[in-house]
Amino acid sequence: MKIHFIAIGGALMHNLALALNQKGYQITGSDDEIYNPSRARLENGGLLPSKMGWDIQNIRPDLDAVIVGMHARPNNPELLKAQELGLTIYSYPEYIYLQSQQKKRVVVGGSHGKTTTTSMIMHILKYHQIDFDYAVGAQLDGFELMVRLSDAPLIVIEGDEYLSSPIDVLPKFLHYHPHIAVLTGVAWDHINVFPTYAKYKKQFKKFVKTILQNGTLIYYKKDKELQKIARHAPAEVIAYDTPAHHIDNHQTYLDVDYNYQLTDKEGVGVPLQIFGKHNLQNFQAARMVCRELGLSDGQIFKAIQAFSGAAKRLETLSKKNKQVIFKDFAHAPSKVKATINAVKQQYRDRKLIAALELHTFSSLNINFLDEYLGSMGAADMAYVYYNPHTIRMKKLEAIEPTKVEDAFFHPNLVVFTDEKVLEAQLQKDIAAQKANLLLMSSGNWGGIDILKLISE
Repeated sequence: MKIHFIAIGGALMHNLALALNQKGYQITGSDDEIYNPSRARLENGGLLPSKMGWDIQNIRPDLDAVIVGMHARPNNPELLKAQELGLTIYSYPEYIYLQSQQKKRVVVGGSHGKTTTTSMIMHILKYHQIDFDYAVGAQLDGFELMVRLSDAPLIVIEGDEYLSSPIDVLPKFLHYHPHIAVLTGVAWDHINVFPTYAKYKKQFKKFVKTILQNGTLIYYKKDKELQKIARHAPAEVIAYDTPAHHIDNHQTYLDVDYNYQLTDKEGVGVPLQIFGKHNLQNFQAARMVCRELGLSDGQIFKAIQAFSGAAKRLETLSKKNKQVIFKDFAHAPSKVKATINAVKQQYRDRKLIAALELHTFSSLNINFLDEYLGSMGAADMAYVYYNPHTIRMKKLEAIEPTKVEDAFFHPNLVVFTDEKVLEAQLQKDIAAQKANLLLMSSGNWGGIDILKLISE
């Protein structure tokens, strides 16, 4: 098979390209800019384009398929050439589905927690040496790539609600047609694509209708939107809740004994490396999936003890006697609130400084800012950083710091628009070791080298 990737540098795209290359396919690709880690990984795999930019000479009549990523535009010259030649063109999710039509498909969706839930399922299956394929949105410990496509009878897919490609405006998860589907929750995001909450919610209703007959929907029972959406599923419906647990000396335990029976005995339980109610809910969703796949609770509890989390999801950067520094990918309001609450509950005896970078299109949209009301309430001190240059690059309306203060409405909020000033403040906080520090962003903090700050 000869396949060309337009916009090969994307996180999902380059992983799919590498996975197909390992499978023996002839892969070429192009992009106008590729950054690390994608660049280094493509180079190591022999797939880095010899030059940056688009070239219609890449599009040849003998190509079996062209896969186009979201970074490309509808008027991309290579895409136009492929259309002119009548070549078969796929989006990333279309191609994943093509490769998995004969497999049992588990698809994890939701506005938050889908990466962690997917990675928990993958960890448990791998722990018990079960053969499966996967497509997940983060790099996970123990997995070389974010995509695997083989002859395995099962595939686990992280299914997001964002658009599939510049010429395929279906949300990704509508392509997969799951046998087992998970929905972790619904909280408005992607305001640039779904300008109203009603339009956003509608995508999840469409998703449950794609579950195959005799399939299964697993959803978080206390989400009011999911309670309504679940009624539309043509499948068995399983609702889950937060599992019984307790925290002892900054350690979270599931309230089950080593015979895996519920217990309320003090000091007894299954110890976890993860923490926070949202992560426990993610585990419960993963547990329900693994049960459907034939694993016992004993197998599931044994495996989850070794799970340390997905990359950038409450990742520990530094741990000292009086201070732990965490990094998290949280950016949407619901994710920010859940992450802050998790750290505060795990370390009730310590103050918490929570820092958030506004970086996404939604978070920098002045019409969306009010969604953050109360999201940082559990933090003792709250920092919000945004780069006015990023706002201009996204062609959005300028935001005054006072607007951010009004939107978050936190008594101890400091707004930063200069990364040098923020860096100096973080340096003081790290050196003082008087509070835990939680850094939340899907960006790069204006280039601040957080690890260097910690090491110094």
